[in-house]
Amino acid sequence: MSNQVMPRLAVLEGVLERITYANEENGYTVARVDTGRGAGELLTVVGSLLGAQVGESLRMEGRWGSHPQYGKQFTVENYTTVLPATVQGIRRYLGSGLIKGIGPRIAERIVDHFGVDTLDVIEQEPKRLVEVPGLGPKRTKLIGAAWEEQKAIKEVMVFLQGVGVSTSIAVRIYKKYEDASISVVKNQPYRLAADVWGIGFLTADKIAQAVGIPHDSPERVKAGLQYALSQSTDQGHCFLPEEQLIADAVKLLQVDTGLVIDCLAELAADEEGVVREQVPGPDGGEPLTAVYLVPFHRAELSLAGQLRRLLRAEEDRMPAFRDVDWGRALAWLAERTGAELAPEQEAAVRLALTSRVAVLTGGPGCGKSFTVRSIVELARAKKAKVVLAAPTGRAAKRLAELTGAEASTVHRLLELRPGGDAAYDRDRPLDADLVVVDEASMLDLLLANKLVKAVAMGAHLLLVGDVDQLPSVGAGEVLRDLLTDGGPVPSVRLTRIFRQAQQSGVVTNAHRINSGMQPVTSGMTDFFLFVAEETEDAGRLTVDVAARRIPAKFGLDPRRDVQVLAPMHRGPAGAGTLNGLLQQAITPARPDLPEKRFGGRVFRVGDKVTQIRNNYDKGRNGVFNGTVGVVTSLQPDDQRLTVLTDEDEEVPYDFDELDELAHAYAVTIHRSQGSEYPAVVIPVTTGAWMMLQRNLLYTAVTRARKLVVLVGSRKAIGQAVRTVSAGRRFTALDHRLVGGPPVG
Repeated sequence: MSNQVMPRLAVLEGVLERITYANEENGYTVARVDTGRGAGELLTVVGSLLGAQVGESLRMEGRWGSHPQYGKQFTVENYTTVLPATVQGIRRYLGSGLIKGIGPRIAERIVDHFGVDTLDVIEQEPKRLVEVPGLGPKRTKLIGAAWEEQKAIKEVMVFLQGVGVSTSIAVRIYKKYEDASISVVKNQPYRLAADVWGIGFLTADKIAQAVGIPHDSPERVKAGLQYALSQSTDQGHCFLPEEQLIADAVKLLQVDTGLVIDCLAELAADEEGVVREQVPGPDGGEPLTAVYLVPFHRAELSLAGQLRRLLRAEEDRMPAFRDVDWGRALAWLAERTGAELAPEQEAAVRLALTSRVAVLTGGPGCGKSFTVRSIVELARAKKAKVVLAAPTGRAAKRLAELTGAEASTVHRLLELRPGGDAAYDRDRPLDADLVVVDEASMLDLLLANKLVKAVAMGAHLLLVGDVDQLPSVGAGEVLRDLLTDGGPVPSVRLTRIFRQAQQSGVVTNAHRINSGMQPVTSGMTDFFLFVAEETEDAGRLTVDVAARRIPAKFGLDPRRDVQVLAPMHRGPAGAGTLNGLLQQAITPARPDLPEKRFGGRVFRVGDKVTQIRNNYDKGRNGVFNGTVGVVTSLQPDDQRLTVLTDEDEEVPYDFDELDELAHAYAVTIHRSQGSEYPAVVIPVTTGAWMMLQRNLLYTAVTRARKLVVLVGSRKAIGQAVRTVSAGRRFTALDHRLVGGPPVG
């Protein structure tokens, strides 16, 4: 070993002028600082600048080096913030948007009034800020509170910096626990994974290691088991077979199998831990021991029980249809709608109006929409109270246009509250005789349970959806489980494609894909293939097609009417990269356009964005994962950005909440479920080989109302069409629906 002495750390002081790159995960940052040498010369610094804000004066320790492309740079090992001492520095610091309520103009006024004493005044006598012309008591109070919060967050940041937690997560930890933040992080780090959105087990584990919690502590193993189960629910499973869970946990935690088995037994003995139960194996095979997280077990039991109760209900809130003269009723309907029902549509209408629970399924062009409209018309003719809902804002809007009646999202219908409780449930059911839910393939176990609980005894529930689409993003395969052969829920599947729909390339090709045939891509007016063999080329071509070619040829708005749907998030033709390129093409930076950099993203007025978590505290009744909107304003002074959602609601976001938003020029096909767009562009490349499956491509194509453009290789399209999704999700809802007792 050499006894070479490491060079001593150099010290550099400067004002953080701008952040050019920041990795949210590990805090690695590339920034430019002004060292005060004059001539406006900025120096590049790199390293973990966790929590440092533009405008702050930093004292950095690190090493000088050189980069082949960027020249001389300073690698930061650690830093502290130093409050600026000059009037100019203070003005720059306050005007940077660091403190909510102070923008450049107000900073100017405050510093003109108090000079070098400005920061002391804000720190010790914030009430004196009212002396500044134009600053009222309300704004003064806000500035004082924001300063205190900033100081407290800084303290937590400095502590968390040693543990390697990203800025946005540190802010969230502070918002959750406030003054108790440091204590929770030190003493109960695994709580963070359950309590704080954005912190998974892996981050909590890293923190736990840094604060000295042993690798084989039972607390760690139990948290790891619960994490493995919650990961499986993210992949759609309601439970995991015990053997698989133990194997996953051993691999994740790198501990003894015996220790994992003991800790699983402890969790199973805890009412709030996990539930172990024998259920039939896949396709009725050997029974297996299923391990559930408690909420998913409760929801599965409750949903099955409630559906069986509705089906067996004595009372009927639509008794008129028990002995209706169907000949007369259908003749009246045909006169009203101007079209006859096909035999299978007629069967669906009769089923929905006479059965307490029914499912209507079928692909595009088979008349699901017309059937639903017919059911609603007949129910309303008999004075029934009809309530319409769908899982997404766009789908609800479409349902309302179709039926001429009001429709809402399931979340708004149930008035979901913080914590996920609903205002309507078994004790306070919805006042409805018929509840119709469209796009039901999107209903996951937890939401379906909340919905079915709110249906009154004797009311009718109709679930409408396409079972061949991707299953829900959340856990479960509710629609497929309800359609299980021999199950108690009656259903109708529409299979006949109507003549006018046969003219559509979109409809024809959707059905071809679904039956395992290559789509026809030549000679169509609404379905095209642009060939690009290389993934990078396909990415670039996708952007050109969506931002320029479709708008030019079809007169569609690239922001409102065209949606790029990518099989995956990563890679050169993934939603992440395409969003950046599409933003440059559709909403480029302009000197007069305000923007806000957050982590690795830049938000601008006009950006198309999507919410990526359920937030019950936002907006009138919460804003939910998948809600799409456009950024309509950006106010640096108030550190706030406003989004107009596709449900026509203006929702404000504080700058420190921007990790809940992602750009939505391109979204993954999974995230597009339940939405419909005039035109879709789908990159299908061999780079996404693992994701290419029939139901994925089918779902993407069926999102389009008028136009589909595939970009990529025929080989990749062939792979998608041939590959039937491997394996069902782990769910026992079908077993519980037939009233199956616990197995074993």
